[in-house]
Amino acid sequence: MKSLHKFLTGGITFIILLSIFGFNELKSTEEQVTKKPNILFCIADDWGWPHAGIYGDEIVKTPTFDQLAREGVVFDHAYVSSPSCTPSRGAILTGQYHWRLEEGANLWSTLDIDIPVYPLLLEDAGYHVGHWRKCWGPGNLKAGGYIDANPGGKNYPKGFDQFLEARKDGEPFSFWLGASDPHRGYDEGSGKRSGMDIDKIKVPGFYPDEEIIRSDIADYYFEVQRFDNDVAKAIQKLEEIGELENTIIVMTGDHGMPFPRCKSNLYDMGVRVPLVIRWGDKVKGDRRVKDFVSLTDLAATFLDAADVEIPQEMTGKSLLPILTSDKEGWIETERQQVIFGKERHVPAQLAPSIVGYPSRGIRTDEFLYIRNFHPERWPVGVPEGASHPSSIFSDSDNGPTKTFLIENAENPEYKPYYEWSFGKRPGEELYLITSDPDQLNNLASIETFAKVKKDLSDKLHTLLVESDDPRAVGGGEKFDEYPYRSSYKLNDGVKK
Repeated sequence: MKSLHKFLTGGITFIILLSIFGFNELKSTEEQVTKKPNILFCIADDWGWPHAGIYGDEIVKTPTFDQLAREGVVFDHAYVSSPSCTPSRGAILTGQYHWRLEEGANLWSTLDIDIPVYPLLLEDAGYHVGHWRKCWGPGNLKAGGYIDANPGGKNYPKGFDQFLEARKDGEPFSFWLGASDPHRGYDEGSGKRSGMDIDKIKVPGFYPDEEIIRSDIADYYFEVQRFDNDVAKAIQKLEEIGELENTIIVMTGDHGMPFPRCKSNLYDMGVRVPLVIRWGDKVKGDRRVKDFVSLTDLAATFLDAADVEIPQEMTGKSLLPILTSDKEGWIETERQQVIFGKERHVPAQLAPSIVGYPSRGIRTDEFLYIRNFHPERWPVGVPEGASHPSSIFSDSDNGPTKTFLIENAENPEYKPYYEWSFGKRPGEELYLITSDPDQLNNLASIETFAKVKKDLSDKLHTLLVESDDPRAVGGGEKFDEYPYRSSYKLNDGVKK
């Protein structure tokens, strides 16, 4: 009897132990399966396409971006919602086109706290969330209800390391790594002094090939490289803590470079941006995707990857099917075009007016079509007497390139370049990308292209109506009436 009792007791003990170890092993397996991905979102300020080595630029050095492209997916056709900081960043955070964000469609505005943003949705789902340097903005968040909060989560002024130190053990995280690079102003000549051969810089077709302009572009490149290095340090930290393979890394910019006919314009050099996404072995690397994507798609992508419900308000569509595919080139047939637009950048029209230059565009593989709603206005501001203190073509950042074009405006050799950047534009613009990549020859009035123009105009209007754009469904004048929440004292139009 004692032997039987001993056997039974030992057997029960063994079964209990087996159950415990088995349960723990099962639990460990489940944790591995359900482990949430981290998100590292790296965004430069005024970094546009095609200024990265992987896109064919032979001067700017972007080893981090290029390595991410080899290990992940690089997008050849990524576009912002608006070529202006505040609305572009608001669109990324909310996953909605900027024209759906009320006052948030303008620069130096606010963002309504009731509009869902992906970082705070992730925080509600158990993520450690935060940001460093420029996130949403510029503007006044308090006016939108963000009293002691930020749509990007808590600010960590000492950067990524400080953010990770505040993280609980094993907690998934979402971090917005912002920057002020390569926003102006620049240390003039910094690019050339760093060793760049400015004679080899490819100047866009809408600028004359002058040394002062090549040097200005080199200074911009210098700051692009500095941002690339910042991202390299963050990736190194991920490797050190063993989180690299479980982190979705995104690297991009908020719109084109701060030069005339780029930033605050709907041409490729204003709205097209570099974009690469890496996610360990979840995403097959070394792939180039041609699908047209919008940075409004990123919020839905992050929520989808984290298994968090995507709000119905979001117009962006998850990129997860593209990322987890093993294909390249064209993947999703419905991504044959992308739309974008612009409302008020700065109050650049004649003082005391604070109206903007509203426009919308649609880009396909062959064409760019732009609709300018008020062609009687100046596209980048009046030649003088603007409400904004900079006064002269205020929608274009001041710098050597802008100065050169203005100072040589009456020179017949340079006048076309001046007009491309600052001259008035018609209500419709149409460009054939395959033969005119710099978008210089407007075909909107050419009868041969009348059907193409109408088809693109109709398609753009349909997509704008579907997205409830006030410029298409009515009420668009409100964008011209919202306050400009900068600390600048606007000009009143009275000559002093």
